[in-house]
Amino acid sequence: MSILAATSLAVPALETVGKTAASTAELLKRGKIRETAQKFEASFLSVMMQSMTAGMKTPDVGGGGAGEDMFKSLLAEEMAKQVSKAGGIGVAAAVQKEMLKMQGLKE
Repeated sequence: MSILAATSLAVPALETVGKTAASTAELLKRGKIRETAQKFEASFLSVMMQSMTAGMKTPDVGGGGAGEDMFKSLLAEEMAKQVSKAGGIGVAAAVQKEMLKMQGLKE
């Protein structure tokens, strides 16, 4: 086997390296888009959950008082993150689809 043939086996073609770099960049972009869409859905759900619990009154005895009011929004935010992480309600998928389209990427 010639030296030229041996080196061509060991070193990938320049075009293969370019495609790999492009696909890696695309994968990173797709991951960021998915993450952003999921965060958007969590934010939407948080606002929705906060408005659902806005009129709820806590009992005078055993109620949380001012501290409870202060932490209600944090509870709603964390619940929304978990719902979104577990599959959500479809908002993230729709947002992700549109973001991919805006970036010129296929689904």
